[in-house]
Amino acid sequence: MIQALNPSSPVNTPVPVEPVDRQYLTVKKSIEYLRAHVRRQPTLGELAEHVHMSEFHLQRVFTDWAGISPKKFLQYLTKKYALEALQFEGAEHTRQKRSKSVDQSALDLGLSSPSRLHDLMIKCVAMTPGEVKAGGKGVRIEFGFALTPFGDALIAWTDRGICHLMFEDSNAPNPAPAHTPSLALAQLKGLWPCATFSENPEQASRLCARIFNPDLPTSADHVPSLQVLLKGTEFQLQVWQALLNIPSGTLTTYGAVAERINAPNAQRAVGTAIGMNTLAYLIPCHRVIRGSGEISNYRWGVERKLAMIGWEASRR
Repeated sequence: MIQALNPSSPVNTPVPVEPVDRQYLTVKKSIEYLRAHVRRQPTLGELAEHVHMSEFHLQRVFTDWAGISPKKFLQYLTKKYALEALQFEGAEHTRQKRSKSVDQSALDLGLSSPSRLHDLMIKCVAMTPGEVKAGGKGVRIEFGFALTPFGDALIAWTDRGICHLMFEDSNAPNPAPAHTPSLALAQLKGLWPCATFSENPEQASRLCARIFNPDLPTSADHVPSLQVLLKGTEFQLQVWQALLNIPSGTLTTYGAVAERINAPNAQRAVGTAIGMNTLAYLIPCHRVIRGSGEISNYRWGVERKLAMIGWEASRR
């Protein structure tokens, strides 16, 4: 997509290391520019000028954040790559349906196959209808803001698991202090109107570090596991559970998700359920795209969805 990707490093010129939040903002701004000028195929020089960096510095920021060069990273954001990923996912799903030898212990852990042991293991606990109706009465929720590779996030949890993970508005302070009005925090309290809230920024940072760690061990005995507390209708719970079977670094479609829950004619309802997900990244709705290969419809912005897809693909 971009050219001239091997600029020489300035002699004896130190390259500043960007903090993770600044890296993401640079990547996001780059994706926005490329989407707006995709027909013209901007060069690296044009992209660097747009984000007010040298070509060498931009190359360094991308490599530090994604682990690969801008050229390679941006290949993961094309329609061609999306369609190839969907073809692979369809073939793999068919193969697994026919196979009788898939490790059942892996399936019991919420994995689609033994090869997925590099992913987070997520155990889901669903609230009862009575608990949902009570609006969180008697529930103590701890929360905090933390930096992630995709911007500031608000994470919240109870003694039964993580119940909320949403990205903060891009215009909010970084990180947002407790006294700053926060759209994400207002949404959290609106979903749990009768709960008791307590801020715990240290634990929030620890949880986000586990969730977004790009170097998870591959041993089944050492894969970090997390428990999430789901609050939704029976149909929504089915959809969110199905999303957990989409491996990191791969893509699927709304129609494929509908088929996985034995509701092939409910694609629109599946899309609505995916849009109601309040556990960003943990319930990986960013891995669902249109059958045409178009990448759109993400609660926290299409650029963030593209960044997630490219970031995961680079670590596949």
